Amino acid sequence: MTVQIAIGSDHAGYNLKELIKEQFKGEGVSFVDFGTNSTEAVDYPDIARPVAESVARGESRFGILICGTGIGMVIAANKVPGVRAALCHDVFTARAAREHNDANVLTLGERVTEAGLACEIVRAWLQAAFQGGRHERRVNKIRSIEEEFCGRCLQKREDSAVD
Repeated sequence: MTVQIAIGSDHAGYNLKELIKEQFKGEGVSFVDFGTNSTEAVDYPDIARPVAESVARGESRFGILICGTGIGMVIAANKVPGVRAALCHDVFTARAAREHNDANVLTLGERVTEAGLACEIVRAWLQAAFQGGRHERRVNKIRSIEEEFCGRCLQKREDSAVD
């Protein structure tokens, strides 16, 4: 069974993550929490990776990652092949990220986005749908860049294993 949302945060995004989880509970949205479970310091890549992998493997339909600014999470999540993470600061970019870019991971910054607005951003992002059409061509170009570089990385690993 696919869980609707994989959600995670570092310590700087913990409070906003908990607020969004409450929103999900009230709206009946299924989710799995990948941590962290307190405001004690953790490294954001340690949270971003399992959330992004859950989305890439199809175990979760979408992912939401929160840190202080959202920047570290978006960088880390986008390293996982198959993930198209978008950092959004307003409702318009949240909708556009889904409609035009087929973003499957949303990142937010607790220190830079007011909590009420963050909840609106999440709602808008989840309600939007990929429009396909001319956008499909562009997303496919992103996929082919990813495939090309993933192939090169695998080849480099194979070559270095032979040495």
